[in-house]
Amino acid sequence: MISFLIYKAILVGVVFGITLFIAAYSTYAERKVAAFLQDRIGPDRAGPFGILQPLADGLKFIMKEEIIPNVSNKILFVLGPSIAMLTALMAGVVIPWGSTLVINGETYSLQIVDLNIGILYVFAVVSIGVYGIMIGGWASNNKFSLLGAIRASAQMISYEIAMGLSIIALIMMTGTLSLREITELQTGAVGSSWNFWNVVYQPVGFLIFLVCAFAECNRTPFDLPECETELVGGYHTEYSSMKLGFYLFAEYINMFISSAVISTLYFGGYNFPFMNDLGMDQNIITIIGTIGLFIKIGFFIFFFMWIRWTIPRFRYDQLMNLGWKILIPLAIINIFITGLFGIL
Repeated sequence: MISFLIYKAILVGVVFGITLFIAAYSTYAERKVAAFLQDRIGPDRAGPFGILQPLADGLKFIMKEEIIPNVSNKILFVLGPSIAMLTALMAGVVIPWGSTLVINGETYSLQIVDLNIGILYVFAVVSIGVYGIMIGGWASNNKFSLLGAIRASAQMISYEIAMGLSIIALIMMTGTLSLREITELQTGAVGSSWNFWNVVYQPVGFLIFLVCAFAECNRTPFDLPECETELVGGYHTEYSSMKLGFYLFAEYINMFISSAVISTLYFGGYNFPFMNDLGMDQNIITIIGTIGLFIKIGFFIFFFMWIRWTIPRFRYDQLMNLGWKILIPLAIINIFITGLFGIL
């Protein structure tokens, strides 16, 4: 029991550290990807190839002056970015980062908590995250911040419906809400080297989920809540120092978690082709699978960045029309088609 608790504590620390590390270096990758697409160099001063730039940015956020407007609600002003950061970090506890490790004859799972309602937990935590934006925008007592907060709440509520409906079709097909069970169903049937990932069976659901993930993370072309040309920065206009850093960090953590959830639900998670036929030690298979999962996550993070520097921002009416008039009806049709194939 004690060894199990120690293992879980270590796993929590490792997942927490990796999440912060990837979020920090996603800012560096974002600048490098933008520079590559725009034929520039990007960060190149802080360390070799600018590799220390995230550390310099973090130090800058910590050292900058802490400014709280006199007309703001000071308690809620501090609470807003705290909620955004906390909820972003909470979502990763139900994601299976790998299969199982065998240590001293004991089997340990590379998942902090295997909830039988893992998908519902992710949706619940993500839906709470919007409160951090809403509270921060309202507490700033700034019209641009309030407009950004209202936009963020309306946008997330609209796209969470389509995202939930896309997941319903996947749940109908798999018959479970557990992220680990959904991953295991993509491992491969007994005596088979290959079992198609869920994206093959649910291509429409995957596309809907992917588009909604962009909207949930406030990423271009759905970055209306912080639209600089209209709202001077949106809900975090009045924020500075590390409180602003929390909002920006939370966005990159959400992008990382969204990529992990997409990889788990639709692209096999830690599974890879012919993993059952290699005849290798279980620990080696688990390590290879975990590396494979992070490669998939890295691809989707790059995809998030690629889209940002490729597609222009939507108008707000276009954003709402896409959510309510296209994605939601399409998700409902996908549910009916999935049910029909299930009956047949």
